Amino acid sequence: MNKSTSQLYKRKKGILFEKNNILFGKLRPYLKKWFLADFSGIAVGDFWVLKPSDNQARFVYYLIQTSSFYNVSNITSGTKMPRSDWKLVSKTKFYIPMKLSEKHKLGMILYLIDKLINLHERKCEELALIKKALLQKLFPKKDEFKPEVRYKNFSDTWEQRKFFDNIEKVIDFRGRTPKKLGMEWSAEGYTALSALNVKDGYIDFTADVHYANQDLYDKWMAGNDLYKGQVLFTTEAPMGNVAQVPDNRKYVLSQRTIAFNVDETKVTNDFLAVLLRSQNVQHTLKSLASGGTAQGVSQKSLSQLKVILSINPKEQQEIGNFFNYFDSLITLHQRKLEKLKQLKKFLLQNMFI
Repeated sequence: MNKSTSQLYKRKKGILFEKNNILFGKLRPYLKKWFLADFSGIAVGDFWVLKPSDNQARFVYYLIQTSSFYNVSNITSGTKMPRSDWKLVSKTKFYIPMKLSEKHKLGMILYLIDKLINLHERKCEELALIKKALLQKLFPKKDEFKPEVRYKNFSDTWEQRKFFDNIEKVIDFRGRTPKKLGMEWSAEGYTALSALNVKDGYIDFTADVHYANQDLYDKWMAGNDLYKGQVLFTTEAPMGNVAQVPDNRKYVLSQRTIAFNVDETKVTNDFLAVLLRSQNVQHTLKSLASGGTAQGVSQKSLSQLKVILSINPKEQQEIGNFFNYFDSLITLHQRKLEKLKQLKKFLLQNMFI
């Protein structure tokens, strides 16, 4: 492959690229910025433009995503602004198939997997946008007490309450770590749920995975077992993510995440989960948050939170059930997406040397 460093655009500095050229971000290469062009244009910034020969664009595009290329390209110069060293990369030898047909097949397999990955990413994004729009319609706007859209047979005015009036207990182990308890994480056991696991409407079991053995679990949770459907809330980094415990397996409530025991005479878990993700509540949480880059909320801040909610348990359940179904669709596509990414990673590791 050849790196194009000529043909600079007359009016704007950059490197011309054509269809089937590959753009590789040489600045901070660990960010993995690469692009297989399906159009012509100008690469402005810290990019290499790679021009594969003999119709090998797809093969080369996936070659630069392998660990062997990644390791070489990350031998950088500079500390604050590390850049890949083209002299080093261009002199490095990589193992490739001799037959052009094998390169084409390899590139095509990974290309089709990428198409499926993009499809499920778009599905997740579209569903998230629809969900956001529905949250705005099914919950009252600011300073109003009736939603714009109601389920049939529900017409009562909603009620404003202090948030904690709906909560019997907050389970908060802020700052607790295995080390502080004189113990360590285990290779297996009870999964720990931290702010990195609690996403917007689902639990990500692949992020920052830690496990507790029976002794650590008992000492950590101290009888406060989480239960299916219980609402989890991230207090910072990130602040404001809401999900529900997916099953009755025991979990450790870990860093920057709290759980609520609801007053069942006032609110359901399913409705509470949706309420906390509504636009008005999220905006209020941001106004109550403290900190600079990493904003967070404390129990003291949450005690100032006021919410507007339906006083009809049946309406709460209708809204909760609807968004549960919607979240299940999003989770389905996210799981498929994760499996496809794992498959691609496996193929990159095993189809290249």
